[in-house]
Amino acid sequence: MTSEATPRLITIGETMMLVTPATPEPIVTASDFRLDAGGAESNVASHIAHLGVHAAWVSAVGDDALGERLRATITARGVDTRWVTSDADAPTGVYFKDPGNGVLYYRRGSAASRMGPQSLRDVPLESAEVVHLSGITPALSSTCSALVDDVFERVAASAATLSFDVNHRPALWQPGAAAPALRTFAERADIVFVGLDEAQALWGCETADDVRAQLPTPARLIVKDGDVGATEFHRTSSGDDERIFVPTFPAEVVEAVGAGDAFAAAYLAAALNGEPAKARLTAGHERARLVLQSTTDFIIEVQVQKG
Repeated sequence: MTSEATPRLITIGETMMLVTPATPEPIVTASDFRLDAGGAESNVASHIAHLGVHAAWVSAVGDDALGERLRATITARGVDTRWVTSDADAPTGVYFKDPGNGVLYYRRGSAASRMGPQSLRDVPLESAEVVHLSGITPALSSTCSALVDDVFERVAASAATLSFDVNHRPALWQPGAAAPALRTFAERADIVFVGLDEAQALWGCETADDVRAQLPTPARLIVKDGDVGATEFHRTSSGDDERIFVPTFPAEVVEAVGAGDAFAAAYLAAALNGEPAKARLTAGHERARLVLQSTTDFIIEVQVQKG
């Protein structure tokens, strides 16, 4: 994407080189692997770009072969990468998917972790319709936390909408430290995505209504409950808080990592198109189902094997 027009959606955050088995099997037994790009914010940008929305991903990568490959991969997905910079003094992060056993991260000291408010000096956040962040970024470093604060302040002073995915990563910070920080960030956002399991670990919530009690301020709060469904809370024109629930679509789960990003992207695309709550949640479920059936974070269709 080379258009000089301001993107409708701008995402900011780290993307790493993803190493994953070519078939859904554990790393210890797999013999063939593939390289891909994996990161919450670039995943959102990739999915929403595929859905026809001009989206930009802002980040930093190492001045190395992995960084060059990452930028090319995300650009090839139709994402605007004009504000991705290369750092000659820090590497590109890497992580491994271990199907059935989670993920392994190798990101300490990465180029993206060195980002700060100055990294966004030339990025027109105020002119976008939506700016999307996740709770991963403030956990990367003190400068990244300052970057997130700066984004919230800039967007709050503009007409743009701030979208925030809680996306708690225990490997980056424990619930004791993460809980108050993520709650504060979420309360400052206009649209918030959070998994019920995350909310339980962070704030002791048992139900979607408990989450709304913890986060009463966002204009839209979307609580995702795995294979049960997703609930949206939003303010009506009369000032009441409306609650909409849409059940999850059945899917064969190969690997769950990345499905939340797909959900958020499709939800935001539907929101930008003026769709009502039920349609927004339905779009999120449809997109997430594709990713659940693959070992990759970005997939646009599921190949069906014929026997």
